[in-house]
Amino acid sequence: MIDSEGTKLFHTTMPFTEKLGVEVLEHGPELVRSRLAWQEDLCTLGGVLHGGVLMSLADATAAVSAFLNLPEGAQGTTTVESKTNFLRAIRSGYASATARPLHTGRRFIVVETEIHDDAGKLVGKTTQTQAVL
Repeated sequence: MIDSEGTKLFHTTMPFTEKLGVEVLEHGPELVRSRLAWQEDLCTLGGVLHGGVLMSLADATAAVSAFLNLPEGAQGTTTVESKTNFLRAIRSGYASATARPLHTGRRFIVVETEIHDDAGKLVGKTTQTQAVL
């Protein structure tokens, strides 16, 4: 089921996610889940969902996770480091991202995001550091 409040949060704070077609499934301080559908215009040759699209999904999902874990008085976050390992391709269906905070400090928030395909297989894993603004 689509989380319309979460989807609005993504699209309002990061309009690029609306262009990608990102839908939020769940959002809260401990867990943020989102997805996007395979689309031919988001692929490389051979119908493989582009790695940059998957990284964008992971980045946006982690950013909302960090935002929901901001310390009191903070204004927002910005990505200062992001590392992704790609493990398999997506050629149809959805890419689903699940982000969980690993560290929520006063200056940095570290979030780990996993991307899975429709079969539940791990497609990629991203570890990201967000600076607190």
